[in-house]
Amino acid sequence: MIAYILRRTAQAVLVLLVVGLIAFSMFRFIGDPIDNMLGQEAQQEDIDRLRNELGLDAPLLVQYVRFLSSAVQGDFGVSYGQGRPVADILAERAPATLELALVSGTLAITFGIVFGVFTAIRRNGFAAQAIMSLSLIGVSLPTFLIGILLIYVFSVELGWLPSFGRGETVELGWWTTGFASRSGLLALILPSITLGLYQMTLIMRLVRSEMLEVLRQDYIRFARARGLRTRTVYFRHALVNTLVPVTTVIGLQLGSIIAFGIVTETVFQWPGLGLLFVNAIQFVDIPVMAAYLMLISVMFVLINLFVDVLYFFIDPRLRVDRSEASA
Repeated sequence: MIAYILRRTAQAVLVLLVVGLIAFSMFRFIGDPIDNMLGQEAQQEDIDRLRNELGLDAPLLVQYVRFLSSAVQGDFGVSYGQGRPVADILAERAPATLELALVSGTLAITFGIVFGVFTAIRRNGFAAQAIMSLSLIGVSLPTFLIGILLIYVFSVELGWLPSFGRGETVELGWWTTGFASRSGLLALILPSITLGLYQMTLIMRLVRSEMLEVLRQDYIRFARARGLRTRTVYFRHALVNTLVPVTTVIGLQLGSIIAFGIVTETVFQWPGLGLLFVNAIQFVDIPVMAAYLMLISVMFVLINLFVDVLYFFIDPRLRVDRSEASA
């Protein structure tokens, strides 16, 4: 077990280094931050001086090594646009993104599993067919269009929910939360539904497919022949084995919620990391972009590592295979 975790950790570090280098090399195609900072009419002497101060005159690999060495110490440099440490900016924006991801992920996992099991058990019922038909909306429509439709219906026409912003927030030490205010909770509803709808439909369809496959297995027929209650067959035998392959998809979707929340945060002007990244692209703020991409890469790698370890606890076959291999 420990050897497996160490091997996966080494692979994760290698992936982070490669992803970071690729992302860092792509920044030079976005534009030159010096033009945004000094303007088009700047003197060549000022351009050279600022480029030297920012370290942009060094080779790309040298810049990347400098960034990594500083990032390991928690120093992501200074934002070109705001003139502040990037770590402080990320700390200010992270609570908004993490709270939105938490609510979206909870909705996606809960309703995805519940609806998936229901549509598998009642696959010929009217309600199950209706849910499967409505799920096509979450799969086919792009995220930004779903957000605009929700804003039009619930904000413009009905006036029930706010269309942008985070609402009133409360400071709890260094953390700012919208859970402690009514306006903050209302502001979470539309963006969390928009962000979690696609993940929910994907999880629901996967759970339904895997559940139907498990229900056809011989051990399920044997459990029914033994006279076990239907609820026991469905939830103690079928559902547990269904969640083994679903766990990987759920882990990846949790990472996607954080990584691809850029569109949702832009539509709702949600003051999180995604909107910060969009603004950084417009200003060619390389330190902010690099820190954001590395942060997202770390989250993806940690989630995948956690899912791999979780397999040992939810699938006893893996533990048996490992023990036989070591023997």
